[in-house]
Amino acid sequence: MIYFTSDYTEGAHERILARLTETNLVQSTGYGEDEFCEEARKLIQKACEAPEAAVHFLVGGTQTNTTVISSALRAHQGVISAECGHISVHETGAIEATGHKVLTLPSKDGKITAEQVRSLCEAHINDDSFEHTVQPKMVYISNPTEYGMIYQKDELMKLKEVCREYGLYLFMDGARLGYGLTAPDNTLTLSDVARFCDVFYIGGTKCGALFGEAVVITNPELQKDFRYVIKQKGGMLAKGRLLGIQFAELFKDGLYFEICRHANELAMELKKGFCEKGWELYVDSSTNQQFPIVSNELLAKISEKYAVSYTAACGPEKSIVRFCTSWATKENYVREFLDDLKNW
Repeated sequence: MIYFTSDYTEGAHERILARLTETNLVQSTGYGEDEFCEEARKLIQKACEAPEAAVHFLVGGTQTNTTVISSALRAHQGVISAECGHISVHETGAIEATGHKVLTLPSKDGKITAEQVRSLCEAHINDDSFEHTVQPKMVYISNPTEYGMIYQKDELMKLKEVCREYGLYLFMDGARLGYGLTAPDNTLTLSDVARFCDVFYIGGTKCGALFGEAVVITNPELQKDFRYVIKQKGGMLAKGRLLGIQFAELFKDGLYFEICRHANELAMELKKGFCEKGWELYVDSSTNQQFPIVSNELLAKISEKYAVSYTAACGPEKSIVRFCTSWATKENYVREFLDDLKNW
């Protein structure tokens, strides 16, 4: 079976494994205050062109989203998200469990616009009973989204402007950020993300690390006491150096971007094959997640040899499926699929 199900099912890049082995018996302090985490922080600050940013390392995406959002919001405040956003549908109510409501906006591809945010805020402000409803205080976006779509620079800039206008924090879930920043049509840089977002994170779990996410906090309001919340939410890894070692390696010599670009290039080959075969695409993604629409009969045939993710029904006889490449996807796997595709 050849897997195109996700980008976190492999282990880690060989350089990370080698570095973990090299440093295995080195003694250091714990809880992310070691020299390896400090090295990684400096490399990330440099890459973001944000020397004053606070950088913290957590284990996984859901933990990171919960920790960031719960630390930023007061008890009566909520977070705005696309209705298909990860915090809304794939985190088992983690945000609601901390006492904060997810305020959802309709979206086909996972993106939300500045105008949608403005309309929601205006509706809240102009409601005669506004104090009886949850106050919007944060905007959550994923880049890429759950459907592989990316925010362009002008879109992120407009979101930042509307957030500033209504006093909202802008938080970017960057679980797949490397794939977004290396997409062929991308106009954002890592420094742009740091400039426009109050807080974001750089995904490692899906981008070459064994596990781990790097939280970058540029807004001083959100930096204070963040480590208390990390500890309270169970995110303060005793052997914190395991995270620092991985991110330090990823941000040396452009490795993070190199391996993510590899995944996108293979995804574009798959996309080209889908289009040449006449398959309809649910969205026009330029990243490592592709969503063709296929007949259920064909999906059964594909699944005999290739593992893909069922996403949703598309009428009574068709399905939207996800093909996901990763930093570790082998070129020959893609070639083999494309050869089979010609015969279906």
